[in-house]
Amino acid sequence: MLRVAVPNKGSLSGPAVTMLHAAGYPQRGDAGELVILDEENDVEFFYLRPRDIAIYVGTGRLDLGITGRDLLIDSGAAADEVLPLGFARSTFRFAAAPDTHRRLDDLNGQTIATSYPGLVAKHLAEHGVHPAGLVRLDGAVETSLRLGLADAIADVVETGRTLAQLDLVVFGDPILVSEAIVIRPASADADPAVQRLLRRLHSVGVARDYRMVDYIVPDNLLDQAVAITPGLESPTISPLHRPGQVAVRAMVPAATVQTIMDKLEDLGATAIIAAQIHACRL
Repeated sequence: MLRVAVPNKGSLSGPAVTMLHAAGYPQRGDAGELVILDEENDVEFFYLRPRDIAIYVGTGRLDLGITGRDLLIDSGAAADEVLPLGFARSTFRFAAAPDTHRRLDDLNGQTIATSYPGLVAKHLAEHGVHPAGLVRLDGAVETSLRLGLADAIADVVETGRTLAQLDLVVFGDPILVSEAIVIRPASADADPAVQRLLRRLHSVGVARDYRMVDYIVPDNLLDQAVAITPGLESPTISPLHRPGQVAVRAMVPAATVQTIMDKLEDLGATAIIAAQIHACRL
């Protein structure tokens, strides 16, 4: 039986549960449930703290886990990323008071506050930077500068609004761009059950990111229409009973579907329909 870890709370939890449910795996109905058994798919789901998942997977106690790339690297666990899931994206940056730090080298001999000491230590070591120390805090690391606990911080930066309010500025390149990922033990052998779950999750991700567009266009405009909707490989072209026109079907990015429909309408296409894709295998 496949044993899979799912985040039990936080920004990773809801989207992970939704994605697994869309992939055909029943999920817990009560937030108090720690384990559920999916007998039909031969999978056992364990609901764990996001920070603990990489540790469990890395020891081989679990076959797969959903966690953040940041949490995997920070843990130092013997686990590998096998599938990015495209949600819970975040960027990690260094920040400090204005005019105090401009380059990564400026952190030599400095004290850095962060909630991810493992991640930050790995990044600094890779770039030959030697700080005086790393201070681990569970949150609100920005306050550490005002209280004199650290010279700089390393934290998640989204809009930068919080940093601006505290008169802090980012410097250096991003430490990491993180997102939700599926992980496996580093020493795990090939497993058909694992591959089946990964294929299902991948199909849900593709379905989430694309829409199916159908429309009718005159024969003489077909090449221009196909240039607008090339599809993943090639669109499906079907002749109509009415001469001089064809029906076209193609997958298009969900983020630009309205713009694509505008272009098709301007070209002269009619009966334009965009439909959500619930699942697919490509």
